[in-house]
Amino acid sequence: MLSKFEKLVNIISELRGENGCPWDKEQDHQSMKPYLIEEVYEALEMIENNDYDGLKEELGDILLHVIFHAQMAKEKGEFSIEDVIDSITNKLIQRHPHVFGETEVSGSKQVLKNWEKLKLKEREEKGNEASLLDGVPTSMPALLVAQRIQDKASRVGFDWDNWKQVFEKIREELKELENSLIENDRVQQEEELGDLLFAVTNLGRFIDISSEMVLRKAVEKFKRRFLEIERVLRDKGGVEKASLSEMDAIWDAVKEKE
Repeated sequence: MLSKFEKLVNIISELRGENGCPWDKEQDHQSMKPYLIEEVYEALEMIENNDYDGLKEELGDILLHVIFHAQMAKEKGEFSIEDVIDSITNKLIQRHPHVFGETEVSGSKQVLKNWEKLKLKEREEKGNEASLLDGVPTSMPALLVAQRIQDKASRVGFDWDNWKQVFEKIREELKELENSLIENDRVQQEEELGDLLFAVTNLGRFIDISSEMVLRKAVEKFKRRFLEIERVLRDKGGVEKASLSEMDAIWDAVKEKE
């Protein structure tokens, strides 16, 4: 009797087979990229909303993509889903010598430091010019990339001592951005705004808050409040005919109710 996992693998294989679905048969790794990204973000949204029924469904969609990519690779003789499972199994064992070996650790921070050292050693063994900053996909949103890069650097001690130092760095970058605006230096403005965003992201990392996720929450909050402004003003000619003071008054009223 097939396991549930084997049944799913067979279904996806059949969808890609000779008598399968035309759409599924047309896909390749590149064409499936945007769908995989979308499913990951949908799963994140379910986590943010504490929607566990929704999360169950979205994790299923992500699993589908993992198997789908493995099936496409298998068809070309590159690797199979079994190879994927073997790869992650071996990696988990190798990266957790404190669980599956004799290494002792003092806590989670030591675990993360050891993890990065083991990754670096693995790359060196493959003959690559290894860096602790390797392995962060640049295709991710910039805030996520920034936070992961900062996190990796911090694991070898390249970090601030406390959040007050990070906050002082933000003040410094904000002042430099202000000066670039006063001087009307466009090139400098772009650089200083980037430095400011990087510093703010660093503060989020330092206090264990995801800048990407809180920015998404802030965007949703803005949308929710602005949609209410549009609703209130719809019978008065719309937001296009409203004054800023009218819109501000509605905004403040919505804010008070939240």
